[in-house]
Amino acid sequence: MWTHKAWQGRLLAHPLPAEERLRHYAGWCDAVEGNTTFYATPARDTVASWARQTDPDFRFVPKVPKVVTHERRLTEVAEPMRAFLDAIEPLGPRAHALWVQLPPSFAPSDLPTLARFLRRMPAAHRCAVEVRHPEFFTDDPAARRLEAVLAETDAEWVPFDTTTFFADPPTSDAEREAWTKKPRTPLRTRALTDRPIVRYLGRDDPDRTVEGWQRWVDITVGWLREGRSPTLFVHTPDNAQAPTLARRFHDEVRARVPELAPLPTPIPVEPTTLF
Repeated sequence: MWTHKAWQGRLLAHPLPAEERLRHYAGWCDAVEGNTTFYATPARDTVASWARQTDPDFRFVPKVPKVVTHERRLTEVAEPMRAFLDAIEPLGPRAHALWVQLPPSFAPSDLPTLARFLRRMPAAHRCAVEVRHPEFFTDDPAARRLEAVLAETDAEWVPFDTTTFFADPPTSDAEREAWTKKPRTPLRTRALTDRPIVRYLGRDDPDRTVEGWQRWVDITVGWLREGRSPTLFVHTPDNAQAPTLARRFHDEVRARVPELAPLPTPIPVEPTTLF
C-alpha cells in the first residue's frame, strides 16, 4: 500500500503518475506489504515498474494470492503459483519474503498441507506465514508442530500484534470498523529465522500506538544485536500517520542501535501554486 488517500498532498506529492507513486513512498519507508497481490496477480510489466522505482535493498513482502491460500487452501495451486512467481520475478532481491496469510479456518490438522506447499516452493524464495486459527496460539503442541513445519524450509511465523488495539473499546469510525475485522490473536514475539517479520496494529491516537510498541522496540533491538534483520510494519485503523509512525519507530530503535542505517530522506511535497 503506497497510494493511501490520506497521504496524498501531505506526505506524498499529488497528483503523481502511477510510475512515480511507489518511488515517493520509498522516500519514507524501505519496506512495504504487498497486499494488492492478494486480490489479483499483477502484470509482470507492473511489477517491473515497482522494481524501477525502488533501490535493490528495498523490501517487498508480497502476499500470495487468495486463490492459493483461501480458495484452494494450498491444494492444487501449481498453476496460480507459477503465474504469481513469474509476475514478481522482476523484483529480484527486493522480494524479501512471500507472505502466506492463511484463513482462520486453516487449523493444526491442515499442517501437512502447509508442509507440502512450502516444500514445493523454489529455493530462491523464502516464505513468511501468518496463521489466525486460535489453537496455534493457545495449544503448545500445535504451535510446536507449526514451528517444525516452518523450520523445515526456513520459513518465518509472522505475528500480527493487535493487543494494543483491542485493549480498549474503539473511539473512532475507523477503529469501530477495524474492531469487526481484525483478528484477536494472543501476543507472539518469538523469531524463527534471521529475518523476522512483525505486523503491529496500534490506535488512531499516536500516543497509544507508541506506548503499545515499546515491547517491539526492545525485541527489535535484541534481534539486531543477535545479527538478525527484522522488518516491522506499523498500522493504525485509519493509517493516516503510518509512514511517520514507522519512521518514529525506526528512530527509537536506532537511538539504541546507532549502527542501524537511517531511513531515506522523503521527497519534498511541493506546494500547489497557481502560476
